[in-house]
Amino acid sequence: MHLDLTPERVHEEYEFVRDRPVAPLITEVRRSLGEAFDTEVAPVTEEQYREEVAVVFADGDRAVNVAALVALLRVLDVPGDYPGFVVDEFLGRELAATIAGGQPLALLAEATFHYADVHVHGEGRAGLDDLDAALAAGFQTRLPGWRWTERESPFAVRRHE
Repeated sequence: MHLDLTPERVHEEYEFVRDRPVAPLITEVRRSLGEAFDTEVAPVTEEQYREEVAVVFADGDRAVNVAALVALLRVLDVPGDYPGFVVDEFLGRELAATIAGGQPLALLAEATFHYADVHVHGEGRAGLDDLDAALAAGFQTRLPGWRWTERESPFAVRRHE
């Protein structure tokens, strides 16, 4: 396999990610997490997902890294899957974190990746279900809908002027 990350290839991966039916998975993961943490989390529409994909891919430095991870997961397969379990989990976790952005969102996306992964059981290549779990985890972390992200942090130190 040869992987050239040209601007054209990044655009192809953008289109692939944009067109994935991930919004329902995000909503399911949020519903399940909401139950686990006794909170309500807003569902995500296809339009919200697609708009946020555009935001992520508009950042060229992030886009090339997201595109590389997506491209690898799209083609990754290991007969019997188990021997490849570590690599597809590793790539999926990194993709979720890269989509989410810096800390602490990256760590939350990594943790959510494993949670989302139990909700995805795809047919075909081993990396595809991890790809969808990573997209769901990364984008659900970025998108609004969690009360704690919509308020000012009580830990912020105020500047005295």
